Amino acid sequence: MADIGIGIVGGGYMGKAHAVAYSAAGAVFETALRPRLEMVAAGSLASAERYRDAFGFRRAAKDWQELVADPKVQAVVIASPQATHRAIAEAAFAAGKPVFCEKPLGASLADGKAMVAAAEASGQINMIGFNYVRTPATQFVRKLLAEGAIGQVTWFRGEHTEDFFADPAIPATWRTQGRANGCMGDLAPHPINCMLALMGPVAELSARIETVHATRPGPNGPVAVTNDDHAQIMLRFEGGAMGHLYISRTATGKKMGYAYEIHGTKGSIRFDQEDQNVVWLYRAEGPEATRGFTRILTGPAHPDYLAFCQGPGHGTGYQDQIIIEAKDFLTAIASGRQLWPTFRDGLAVSQLIETAHKSSESGRWCAVPKT
Repeated sequence: MADIGIGIVGGGYMGKAHAVAYSAAGAVFETALRPRLEMVAAGSLASAERYRDAFGFRRAAKDWQELVADPKVQAVVIASPQATHRAIAEAAFAAGKPVFCEKPLGASLADGKAMVAAAEASGQINMIGFNYVRTPATQFVRKLLAEGAIGQVTWFRGEHTEDFFADPAIPATWRTQGRANGCMGDLAPHPINCMLALMGPVAELSARIETVHATRPGPNGPVAVTNDDHAQIMLRFEGGAMGHLYISRTATGKKMGYAYEIHGTKGSIRFDQEDQNVVWLYRAEGPEATRGFTRILTGPAHPDYLAFCQGPGHGTGYQDQIIIEAKDFLTAIASGRQLWPTFRDGLAVSQLIETAHKSSESGRWCAVPKT
């Protein structure tokens, strides 16, 4: 059984999640490639040494360049700020190494296009991190839709709502500065990726993107907020269905409101990430008096569940989504075949976000360019 040296750039919230995932993925899924936490890089050598000691890496790098160049690092995981994604990915591909990159693909659409070009020119395995779509529940919903379980899909409603900036007294941070760090840059990629996976490409959209709190407290007085707090998007899918997305970081009371509802000619589906081990399915069949939504608890019969637990209803959690991602990346490397979602799939998300900004600024419906 071969092992593979993993280098992770970033040791913060997502860096830790990926370190834990690669420590567990081999045992959980009995992968052909067994990951070895070879090296970690961070903002400084001191930080990298701290992460090395905390997470079990063999070595710490003084910077990401040293990590990418190290021959014992055979695959690179990018979990650093989005402004760094492009340079790290391009260097890793040039070194002939597979790359997993956290969302979003880059700090701009131009970054995303350059990263896709580098990935495809290198021929290396590439994958982007959209962890929420990997829950057994949402994987099951994709299967239901592919099988036509609810007939022709006519409508989609999705949201990603949180409340970490609902209170106007919360001080300004880096999250309140720059378009890439706003609601559309930070939260929107997740529900957009999910929507595209479930519904297919979007033909056109109309968006409104706004800042709820224009200023926030700073050390020397009010600080202007330079990015968006919430957005709504009306959609027309290429398949003909209509849709709507709402994304917010000021949705009071919402902690992880990643949710969707899908209507079809023969049924409907509902899902809410705050109850991530449940799918609600309505089938328009049988006597009218006994029709209703069925609550389906995820279990061993659903995708990627059995590796974690043999008991239905016991559930999977957030970290398990990251472990599933790690398994998929390792499987792609071992097989030499690209697995969804690739960098090009991430670019489709970036393109839709760019089109939404264009629509909001112009006040018009806009066609979504192909990627």
